[in-house]
Amino acid sequence: MTPLPTDPRALDAAARAALGSELYAYVAGAAEDEATLAANAAAWTALRLRPRVLRDVDEIDTRTDALGAALAGPIGVAPMGMQLSAHPEGATATVRGAAAAGALAVIPMYGAGSATKAAAAAPDDAVLWLQVYMLADRERTLASVQRCVAAGYRAVVLTVDVARPGNRPAEVRQQVMEIDPGTGRPVDPSQLFDRALTPDDVARIAERCGVPLLVKGVLRGDDAVACIDAGAAGVVVSNHGGRQLDGALASADALAEIVPAVAGRGAVWVDGGVRRGRHVLSALALGAGGVLVGRPAFWGLALGGADGVAQVLGTLRDELERAMALCGVRRLDEVDRDLLAAST
Repeated sequence: MTPLPTDPRALDAAARAALGSELYAYVAGAAEDEATLAANAAAWTALRLRPRVLRDVDEIDTRTDALGAALAGPIGVAPMGMQLSAHPEGATATVRGAAAAGALAVIPMYGAGSATKAAAAAPDDAVLWLQVYMLADRERTLASVQRCVAAGYRAVVLTVDVARPGNRPAEVRQQVMEIDPGTGRPVDPSQLFDRALTPDDVARIAERCGVPLLVKGVLRGDDAVACIDAGAAGVVVSNHGGRQLDGALASADALAEIVPAVAGRGAVWVDGGVRRGRHVLSALALGAGGVLVGRPAFWGLALGGADGVAQVLGTLRDELERAMALCGVRRLDEVDRDLLAAST
């Protein structure tokens, strides 16, 4: 296929032209005044790196692991709805593209096509995590989780920042329909979400899902600690790409609080606004284990299917490798807070 643009702005423009205004608005849009959407990107850009020189950087190694699974780099695809609207193969193409890039893929249990079919089509070396919204019918949710885990998902990512749907006036809402088990009628699954989750529920879900559980949507240190105390294997620092509470702090700013609060007791990944390899390096310097990217991966899927996803992720890893070399670090275990200016 034709190489995709490596500049994030050009990639965005190409996707906008390909997708049409309604679907593009759904994916690109955010809540209310989109202040948090803008803050996510601005926070990464504001971080300033302190390059080390006179280091042997002839060979750079970006390899890492995600809960014990080997990755080519600390990068993954964030969970995204509407993937079948972007490409006929939907999440199946996403998992193949992520695997080709040696990246993690977090696949939604609802809203992206069949998670089990996506897992079945994945290469043997694919690293897949399952993203879950807990429905009010918890037994139904847990039964679905267990089926997906049996299909090959290595972790469950429980998203907890959807107590109410975000107010997204700029988007033409394209409903993702599921079947209400009570009425047999199609409904918007956001109306079925469990709105009463507590850390005690995190503990019960962690006990029953059969694989490590991460909690996504955490923006406070005390909440992160509560998740770890309840048995979660880690957290994903996220404000839902700015799509839920407008005015919530940027993911980069929350990461700086959460990493020291977790204090190495669990994995910490982050999403929201990551567009460049230097942003990935900054996230690692703040203590993240890796980053998830959503909209750029969706643009890659729309423009080139599995190959497009692989290209987007490959570009990020190439940029990370270059940024590491220019900062005088050869391996990820050499990346620390000292690489960031003290004002950050």
